Amino acid sequence: MKIKRIEPIAVSLPMKKPVFMAGVEIRRADNILVRIEAEGGAVGWGEAAEAPTMTGETVESMMAAAFYIAPALIGRLADDIAGASAAMAGRMYGNSAAKAAIDMALHDLVGRATGQPAYALLGGKKRSRIALLGVISNGELAADLRDAERKKADGFKAFKIKVGIGRPIPDAERTRELCKLLGPELLLCSDANQGWSVDDAVQYVRDVAGSGLAFFEQPVLANDVAGMAAVAAAADCAIGADESIHGLDDIRRHHEHKAARGASLKTIKLGGMRAVMAAGVLCEQLGMSVNVSCKTGESSLAGSAGLHIAAALPQIAWGLTLSHEGLADDLTAHPIRVERGHVEVSDRPGLGIDVDEDRVRRYRRDVTPRQVA
Repeated sequence: MKIKRIEPIAVSLPMKKPVFMAGVEIRRADNILVRIEAEGGAVGWGEAAEAPTMTGETVESMMAAAFYIAPALIGRLADDIAGASAAMAGRMYGNSAAKAAIDMALHDLVGRATGQPAYALLGGKKRSRIALLGVISNGELAADLRDAERKKADGFKAFKIKVGIGRPIPDAERTRELCKLLGPELLLCSDANQGWSVDDAVQYVRDVAGSGLAFFEQPVLANDVAGMAAVAAAADCAIGADESIHGLDDIRRHHEHKAARGASLKTIKLGGMRAVMAAGVLCEQLGMSVNVSCKTGESSLAGSAGLHIAAALPQIAWGLTLSHEGLADDLTAHPIRVERGHVEVSDRPGLGIDVDEDRVRRYRRDVTPRQVA
């Protein structure tokens, strides 16, 4: 079963409401899809969100990279996914999100063609029902409290509070109020998305001490390992690394410097599903906790890949973060169903979802360079 065709597709998806994070405001989800067809007609789909502050890629650059990589894969055996990964690395440096969409599509294609769920291609299922992190991202106390109360009533057992947009003291006050509302029996964390200086982050962790936070994610710039370590030394909760983690060496470096006790793993940062698996296995060996996460604005397509990874990893002590429910419309016929704050892993072949090609056409856009104000 050889790869016959690789088609990257740019889409722009509507959000239910804007998402505000440190340094980023997301009003639409600008993603690429990759459709791979094998000789004989089997098809697989992948997805990656643009994240210029995380991977350095935009939709335009991901499209260009996918077109450039494609000739290195056409004619290769589809089920040699490790060989495809090596061929992509040999053809083009970096561009991890574009490569992740291709890798995801290959797992979907091979799973569908062989009748296996994607988790089986990753080593087998360790868990069937997975708790989601409910993201609280309004940035304003009253709205955050309403959102948190609703999610708690809906059965969520884990929450992530977005901070780092404002100053550390009011964000700490907002965090403490949310922790008080949600209670100590739940998994609670916050995420600054690189938004603060070391001094500001230290101020925040001192002000939230005793609040019940399990971990605080990416307080300072991704390349500031010493800064992460300084915040970790001042905190009574674990520090997690997200934007800092792009490969196995990053995980080892944060562990060695006591800069993080866990990591958020994304396909777009690491380059694909198997790369996330390798990172998760290393975290387990080092005694670091794992959160599997989708980028804001990814549909149930990328979400399903994250779900299969989360099912196969040795541990996901810090839960799973999906983002499809933030979209006003999904790209799949039957979006991932969230019940009582949990999701069930599909046993259907491949990623277990069906891409709605009518919706793909509806949200497809021509790729031309965008003007940034």
